[in-house]
Amino acid sequence: MKLQITNDAWQRRRPQTRGARASHSSFVIRHSRRGFTLIEMILAIGIAALVLVVVNAAFFTALRLRDDTADMVDAASPVDSAVSFLKRDLQCVVTTTNGTSKMLSGGFRAGNNLSSTGVSDPVAVEMFTATGTLSDSAPWGDIQRVTYELKTPTDASATGRDLYRTVTRNLLAVSTADVTDQLMLNGVASVKFSCYDGAQWNDTWDTTDPSAINTNLPVAVRVDILMAGRSDLQPIEIVVPIDSQTRTNAVLTTPTGI
Repeated sequence: MKLQITNDAWQRRRPQTRGARASHSSFVIRHSRRGFTLIEMILAIGIAALVLVVVNAAFFTALRLRDDTADMVDAASPVDSAVSFLKRDLQCVVTTTNGTSKMLSGGFRAGNNLSSTGVSDPVAVEMFTATGTLSDSAPWGDIQRVTYELKTPTDASATGRDLYRTVTRNLLAVSTADVTDQLMLNGVASVKFSCYDGAQWNDTWDTTDPSAINTNLPVAVRVDILMAGRSDLQPIEIVVPIDSQTRTNAVLTTPTGI
């Protein structure tokens, strides 16, 4: 009797289960057949295209900015290096000789078309400065002769001239001393050194001649470098004060009334 009731109950449940399954299957089929409309596809494609346009513009803007920054850094690096060398050489210039042979001293000359021993091209400045590197493997001291001059570049198609720093370390050489050329800057139109005497700027300065008017170092030195073919760049100008000055034994007079 219990088994019969259970079977009847099972028979009653079975059609309901089939109906539920059939209803669920039809729902799945209807749901799976539902897709995107044409308007939705057009909107999706338009939004994707807009995003790609924005990303593309931002990407190429970043590339141009990177290239411009790299060009500025590449152009500024040699200039900064040349300015650093100029400042250090001028700040460490030694006292003048005034045509004599003093120890730890040297001449200072600035002007146009100056000739310097061992340098084939005319120099713009010749100085003796204490910027030499002391080394156990080199027998030279820290005082060296330094000149700055413009030379014709080896590349015939290059714009402007090359700024060189020429260094002579062996100042006591009996024969011709070795001269080392250091390339400082390419594409230079002109370089000019002006010396300040405390009242005005002078285009020439020479302390090597005993009869020269300027027997001492200038109070300050101004360097003007004009780049060739770069109208967008301002001329490079630096002013370096000179602290090393020669002192003489002056006779002090006693003021009257004391």
